[in-house]
Amino acid sequence: MRNALFLALCFLLAACSPAVQPAATVSLNDLQPLPTPALDQVPLRVAVASVISPQGTVESYSALLDYLAQRLKRPVELVQRRTYLEVNDLIERGEVDLAFVCTSAYIVGHDDFGMELLAAPQVNGETVYRAYLIVPADSPARDMADLQGKVFVFTDPISLTGRVYPTALVNSLGRTPEDFFDRTFYTYSHDEAIYAVANGLADGASVDSLVYEYALSRDPALAQQVKVILRSPPFGIPPVVVNPNLRPQIKAELQSLLLGMEEDPLGQAALAEIGIERFVPIHDEAYATARSLMREVVLPGLP
Repeated sequence: MRNALFLALCFLLAACSPAVQPAATVSLNDLQPLPTPALDQVPLRVAVASVISPQGTVESYSALLDYLAQRLKRPVELVQRRTYLEVNDLIERGEVDLAFVCTSAYIVGHDDFGMELLAAPQVNGETVYRAYLIVPADSPARDMADLQGKVFVFTDPISLTGRVYPTALVNSLGRTPEDFFDRTFYTYSHDEAIYAVANGLADGASVDSLVYEYALSRDPALAQQVKVILRSPPFGIPPVVVNPNLRPQIKAELQSLLLGMEEDPLGQAALAEIGIERFVPIHDEAYATARSLMREVVLPGLP
């Protein structure tokens, strides 16, 4: 009985199955390569420190990021954080591949976990920048001493031009920012610090000279609202960096692409959007002056 049921089931399955077709003929003399399966491309993750506001960063760096995506033939993802140290954390953990950072952030990252230089922007034939001490256009202040008891705006807690340098100026007067100014606050970007002074929210600020000049070129009316009363000595320019563990092949490809942008019309256009002439190689020695200043100044509120 069991054998009869088994035979009946086999018969039903055979009846419900499609007819068996003859095997296809394969010619071993006409072999074609199998198509490569499409794989989702891993995006290049690029961090930009908050030297300028998030909106300003997107507007300014969009052309550069588009250029990288086009030439690398892979998506590019912009990653932003509020502070320089938060961007450093992303680089240290390998969560971004490439980063545009502040000079002080590079120094901290280099000394803490070996952050590596990839390239540096060149502006007006130089790879340096300065801190500009700015005040409202109608302010009688002529130096930092005149800002005692006033409201002062810092940019980022570890910014070289936006906090370290002005703190050094106050220290040279035998004071600390806490007992020198009436009040201080942070904008977490240099362009916002400029506008805080221009709009009367602060009596003074120290800002990145490159951002200041770039802001005035985009908004000439600022020249009637703020003025520079002191310019610092030159410091090594904010660089482009990578995680020390980034694969050498990727690092070489990224560096080659950045250094060659000036030879490409599309690259030139992207460079113009962020106000630089070209990217050039740079070495750690370029940051010796900035590193020395950072070692001399104690930044309250930081470990």
